[in-house]
Amino acid sequence: MKQITILGATGSIGTQTLEIVTQYPEKFRVVGLTAGRNIPLFAQQIRQFQPEIVAIQDEDLIPELRLAISEMQPQPEILVGAEGIATVAGYGNAEIVVTGIVGCAGLLPTIAAIRAGKNIALANKETLIAGGPVILPLLSKYGVKLLPADSEHSAIFQCLQGVPAGGLKRIILTASGGAFRDWPVEQMANVTVADALKHPNWSMGQKITIDSATLMNKGLEVIEAHYLFGLDYDHINIVIHPQSIIHSLIELQDTSVLAQLGWPDMRLPLLYSLSWPERWPTPWKSLDLVSIGSLTFREPDHHKYPCMNLAYAAGRAGGAMPAVLNAANEQAVSLFLAEKITFADIPRLIESTCAHYDSMNCANPELDQILAADRWAREMVLASYAPSRVLVV
Repeated sequence: MKQITILGATGSIGTQTLEIVTQYPEKFRVVGLTAGRNIPLFAQQIRQFQPEIVAIQDEDLIPELRLAISEMQPQPEILVGAEGIATVAGYGNAEIVVTGIVGCAGLLPTIAAIRAGKNIALANKETLIAGGPVILPLLSKYGVKLLPADSEHSAIFQCLQGVPAGGLKRIILTASGGAFRDWPVEQMANVTVADALKHPNWSMGQKITIDSATLMNKGLEVIEAHYLFGLDYDHINIVIHPQSIIHSLIELQDTSVLAQLGWPDMRLPLLYSLSWPERWPTPWKSLDLVSIGSLTFREPDHHKYPCMNLAYAAGRAGGAMPAVLNAANEQAVSLFLAEKITFADIPRLIESTCAHYDSMNCANPELDQILAADRWAREMVLASYAPSRVLVV
């Protein structure tokens, strides 16, 4: 029985991971859980899975949580804030920690888990994008495995099983195209938040859905793939695949191409990150290629999706620049969701922030420099946007 901890238990990744735990009760025991502000759901999870330790972000919500689980025996230890979440990440006998926290907030808990010798099921791409220069040496130092739990990098990881060292030539990341894949570029000036949140294939949180609409999610995945699989940026490509059936592909040195296919369902990559190197039977619907009918592909429109090129540029710059890109994107997306900027302002603010940071870029950043770059980028975006340009819907 694998003992696991889940960071971000009430989010999309966390709830789907707990669904897997429910389907395989003989395989898993939940040791720790963390959450943000959804106390009713979190309390329900605590009562059902009976972790030893839990943490929430907001201290003001502790009384509500204690009341909601007051009848539990035994009571879990309850911690609070970033320090509490990091403590849960490194706690006890958990063998693997699922990192479902959204954004760069997942970086410090992931580091705490690695330092405690926990394997990581990585569903938080921003952690590796911002902290790759720090995370990779820590994985080596502590002998920890990092198993990708998002669909694209899990697909690459699955395809690489059995490929000899040096056999990988190219990575092809597939992208659904997001909410605006069929919109003409001229119409993008009128995008609303509601429009951007209508993903055609996947059910995800707000931030990742907006990233999908800008295709920044794919740019971030390029940087993540660079850190995970060691290829340079010239050998990591993006292709639009509207059906989201092929989750990514690899080309080998002899030009053979391997792909991983499946329905658009996050449970499969999550399950593989938890069961690897085993393959467990599931009751899920089998893929039916005949019912799908056809799989199509097209080149992404770089004029329509400028965030992709910004991500490639930040990745090639290296050092702390990906952390700046990631933080600027998080802050810009937050402003867009609050209807304080337009959709087109997202790449504009990111580009401006990265351009201002260029002369200060740290080539080999330590953790404190990455965190400082993250804070600087967020402040830069907030200082740069024009409040008078509020999006009216």
